[in-house]
Amino acid sequence: MTLIMTCGVAWQFIKPAGQTAAQTRLALTTLVYYLLLPAMILDVLWVANIGLISFHYMLLGVSCILLAMLCTWSVGRLFNFEEKRLGAIVLAAIPNVTYLGLPILDQTFGDWTRSVVIQLDLFAAASIVFTLGIMIARHYGEDNSANPKSALSFLNAPPFWAAAIAIILNLNAIAAPTWLLGVLQKLSAAVSPLMLFSIGLALNWRAVITSNIPYVLPVIVIKMILMPLCATFLVSYLAMDDKYKAAAVLDLAMPSMILGIVFCDRYRLDSALYAMAVITTTLISIITLPFWYGVLINEFLK
Repeated sequence: MTLIMTCGVAWQFIKPAGQTAAQTRLALTTLVYYLLLPAMILDVLWVANIGLISFHYMLLGVSCILLAMLCTWSVGRLFNFEEKRLGAIVLAAIPNVTYLGLPILDQTFGDWTRSVVIQLDLFAAASIVFTLGIMIARHYGEDNSANPKSALSFLNAPPFWAAAIAIILNLNAIAAPTWLLGVLQKLSAAVSPLMLFSIGLALNWRAVITSNIPYVLPVIVIKMILMPLCATFLVSYLAMDDKYKAAAVLDLAMPSMILGIVFCDRYRLDSALYAMAVITTTLISIITLPFWYGVLINEFLK
């Protein structure tokens, strides 16, 4: 998986056929967002176990993400960070549960984790990103748009429409035609490698500057250590199988989400600081994710 991301990094310098990393990433992420990811969501949630366990995923994800955001905000206020930097590091506390979590959990535990990732994303991470995340970006940044969108406008998006359709079909016990499942599964298979490649395209190495180290350190400690520790503690009180507990915690241990760069650019937060937080947490995750995997194996999968 690291090699696939490295291919994306190499694309930034080689620029095959004159295509820049930004142009390529825009095309790939658009394809994933509007076709491939909705197909995977429909494929997974149509036959997933939806019910009390979904509420547990939401409770775990929302609690851990809000705690990480609150801790990061508290550190920023304590040390009197500039508002645009404070907004950026608070957004950086949100994990990359789908774009990195999906391929890693799929490879580590198996394709059954797709349901865990998608439910954690839809019911927790994405819901926070497109509501509270937008509010934070607007508050600490600048919003010069004539008609700012509602924080709930994110619901009018292909992944959420696919989720709504899949849940309706699931709860009404409507069986999926074999030919349609075949199409959905083939489309779904392309999501993980394209997500990993897009991450490599998005890593901005010029953003790594020594002056930002003091602002990134709280994100690293809170995001990569405190948040998984909190998740491990909370998940032990939830009624779900141990393998689902391990998968959910590992997904919440992912580095900072890449999507936050879009919000930083849109609302004029400190984009360079946010990009450095993404790069440093992604690199550090090469060490922390195997560590947390070992902890989870000993705790839940002995």
